[in-house]
Amino acid sequence: MELKQKLIELHNRVDGLKDNITTEEATKNAFVMPFIQLLGYDVFNPIEVIPEYTADIGTKKGEKVDYAIMKENHPIIIIECKHWKEKLNNHNSQINRYFNVTKSRFAILTNGIVYEFYTDLEKSNIMDAKPFLQINLDSIKEADISELSKFQKDSFDLDKILNSANSLKYIKAIRVEFEKELETPSNELTKLLVSRFYDGTITAKRLENFKEFSKRAIKSSINDVISSRLKYALTKETEAQEEIEEPKEISKIITTEEEIEAFQIVKAILRKKTPSENIVHRDTQSYFGILFQDNNRKPLCRIYLDTRQKRIGLFDENKKETKHDINTIDDIYNFSSELLKTIDYYTQEEVSLNES
Repeated sequence: MELKQKLIELHNRVDGLKDNITTEEATKNAFVMPFIQLLGYDVFNPIEVIPEYTADIGTKKGEKVDYAIMKENHPIIIIECKHWKEKLNNHNSQINRYFNVTKSRFAILTNGIVYEFYTDLEKSNIMDAKPFLQINLDSIKEADISELSKFQKDSFDLDKILNSANSLKYIKAIRVEFEKELETPSNELTKLLVSRFYDGTITAKRLENFKEFSKRAIKSSINDVISSRLKYALTKETEAQEEIEEPKEISKIITTEEEIEAFQIVKAILRKKTPSENIVHRDTQSYFGILFQDNNRKPLCRIYLDTRQKRIGLFDENKKETKHDINTIDDIYNFSSELLKTIDYYTQEEVSLNES
């Protein structure tokens, strides 16, 4: 069963039981243990999951964190649980203390509904003040599911998660600032925008006017984008309905936005060695192919996004394909060196042909 479906089922379980859950212990048993299980860990195997894991702090003995997920006899994730009605921002100092002494790189603070994921991006062995990821069972997002999948037992990779956590941290911070600018444009942003078309002196009064104009312009632009996308979606829906009425016209090959995004990532990587016009995509029923010089005999890679497990197919000098699992299309960046080598194979091939 896919992670998304498991989360939906857990949400339904939590929603149906929470009014009968009156203690923290019951929250752990009914909500948190199933969450650990859906990540692939056996909560009844003390080699994998240790309840009441010792986290003594200095001379203060008997301190215990609710759960520690283990790997090779070391904690990789510690979990501190609260009653489902508790607000988590009142308790992050407690798990902060546990984080420092257990040497785990990840800590989860949860009330069984909201799961906050922490690490030590700011300072080694010191837990960050803010979580880099938050999973809320009441509002599950596709992007969050993708990040959560990295914590599953079968795909757990410390370096990949830390890289992702670093990206999430700054993306979240930028988004917060961006949303502030949408609501109330700052002097800096307003001056930046206005300076591109206005050469006059920007007085205090004029600046206030421009701030209001900027706010209206930004919101108008966003509304237009939303309206355009809605119109596009409605058009596609109409076309789909027409195709249903005329089965003969149904195309079996559908190029998705995600496939186009993957193509753009590959193109961005390969432009270091070849002009972008040399990189072409061709969609098929089985895979999304990316070719060198629009030549079927010069495959650069193949993207498989329509299957249960996303994959990228890479080619060696003999044009033998090897498939690699990816969780999101951003993972394509992890194969930059391999992709760049394919360009070398074909350019060296051309040199050999010219010399002969």
